[in-house]
Amino acid sequence: MKNTVITLMALLMAVTVQAQFNTVPSGGNKTASVSEGIGITQVTIHYSRPGVKSREGHIWGEVVHKGFANLGFGTSQAAPWRAGANENTTISFSTDVKVDGQPLPAGTYGFFVAYGPDESTLIFSKNASSWGSFYYDPKEDALRIKVKPVATDKSVEWLKYEFTDQTPTSATVALEWEKLVIPFKIDVDLVTTQIASYRKELRGTSGFIWQTWNAAASFCVQNNTNLEEALLWADTATSVSTGGTKSFQAWSTKAAILDSLGRGEEATVVMKKALPFGDVNELYFYARNLAHLKKGKEAFDIFKMDYDQHPNEFLTNAGMARGYSALGDYKKALGYALKARAQAPDLPNKDRLEKMVKTLQEGKDIN
Repeated sequence: MKNTVITLMALLMAVTVQAQFNTVPSGGNKTASVSEGIGITQVTIHYSRPGVKSREGHIWGEVVHKGFANLGFGTSQAAPWRAGANENTTISFSTDVKVDGQPLPAGTYGFFVAYGPDESTLIFSKNASSWGSFYYDPKEDALRIKVKPVATDKSVEWLKYEFTDQTPTSATVALEWEKLVIPFKIDVDLVTTQIASYRKELRGTSGFIWQTWNAAASFCVQNNTNLEEALLWADTATSVSTGGTKSFQAWSTKAAILDSLGRGEEATVVMKKALPFGDVNELYFYARNLAHLKKGKEAFDIFKMDYDQHPNEFLTNAGMARGYSALGDYKKALGYALKARAQAPDLPNKDRLEKMVKTLQEGKDIN
């Protein structure tokens, strides 16, 4: 009991000194943070890194106690491990997430672990400001999940957190120390969070230019979601108030939304409004997409419009090659492809045209 009191007094003195001066962390435990974006969600972990320090084989179940324990200080009679050292570990989510399939609102949480060799309980606490887990209160739990620790062959000297197995909408967070990994998965609803972010940001300074309204509308049509609201956003993008009345991108996005809503005739009318505003690249790639969709006559007409406005240029010659190929006239297509090959501005484009020429010589469509 005497040794425990002395240890706690030393801890309190160290905490007091650190509060007054910028000093090395108590016990030499390195302070650290790691942050990663999952979709538009930012996940940030702040923690202190204890070292194994020649205690290999005595970390899990000894240095890190099993389950819940009375630490002999503070108000908690059954405290989990602080998932690090010194101040309690915290984890922040900028949007709502799911942790191992369980919902957790946006916010900053104290992170604790009730360790078990076969199953550990991970705790996300609404209390993120305490020192360690001496004042842990289960009533403040926001979420508990159970995970299986994973033994490894390679020893990690200093405790660390890593993001692994990343996808556009998920990542696994791995707590690694000594020869054990405790993983948990974070999932985000990218479409929902992105649309919510657009709604918020478009009410601020971002809402004064057509490009932001168009980006929001384009995201919706690309993900085939929220189309009715996206159409309103596209209306704003093409309005005088945001300066998008002569934007090919804004008008073509609106046409795409109308088409996705099953309003094809209206989409055609809107697309005709867009065409006079398209530059050489925009018209080329729009026509190329039509050719890819097997709309050969429509594609040819746009490629020809582009060519008439920018005759005998590399991109428009390549476009005419694609346009005639879409109509099945490979002989005329080959003539334009040879012109484009001679005008290729760099090696990647020259190689691309070489393949187009070869394909046309074989009597095959290049689209």
